Amino acid sequence: MEPALITEQQLSVVIGSTVVGPDGKLGTVGEVYLDDETGRPEWATVRTGMFGTKESFVPLADADVSGDDLRVPYDKDKVKGAPHIDTDGHLSPTEEDELYRYYGIGSGTGAAFTDTTDRTDDHGTVGHDTSGPTTDDAMTRSEEHLQVGTQRVEAGRARLRKYVVTENVTTTVPVAHDEVRLEREPITDANVGDALDGPAISEEEHEVVLHAERPVVDKEAVPVERVRLDTQTVTEQETVSDSVRKEQIELDADDATRRG
Repeated sequence: MEPALITEQQLSVVIGSTVVGPDGKLGTVGEVYLDDETGRPEWATVRTGMFGTKESFVPLADADVSGDDLRVPYDKDKVKGAPHIDTDGHLSPTEEDELYRYYGIGSGTGAAFTDTTDRTDDHGTVGHDTSGPTTDDAMTRSEEHLQVGTQRVEAGRARLRKYVVTENVTTTVPVAHDEVRLEREPITDANVGDALDGPAISEEEHEVVLHAERPVVDKEAVPVERVRLDTQTVTEQETVSDSVRKEQIELDADDATRRG
């Protein structure tokens, strides 16, 4: 049983789908080329290699859509070894013949192929979207905008730590001491009795205790202040920069189309 031909209504499913061969995944569909005469999908480009940077042509004659996959009867080496043809939106008859010879499916029709076919309906001309489903006659241009906000994160920590230091303190304190001095008083009627109390001539000693003050140091721990941690929020301006992408739309048409 031969596989059904890819119809124009299936383009929205085919473009961007996964291409699967006998040995597994080959890549993804980049573009679909339509026959300029019949409007049928005839060729697709398969994006292979790292990040899909290489595109190879594969015929859709024996391809089949299965779910989200496009199944072709060619292995990865066959597809990657196809003749290198620029995917510039048009496939000439010479390029088509070269591809047909490579895949061994005939000599081709000699018709030209393009990846977009204009259709005119009752509402005017609508371009056929080759990168997705056809919607209307306008293309949406999008661009990225920076969305800047703030996020509260932990920036550091602070703690109170108490430790002991020793320092010398010098102060002056008054101290007193006793000194000996002689006091002489004459004999009077008031003290003559004390003077004659005792032997007339004798040896005698008197002793006086002398006192002196000395500094005495004592230490006392007293509270002097209380210290605590507090936080305050300070707002400052910070410049944020990043790269954003935006789409540009330009007209790509030949001179005849422009004049028309």
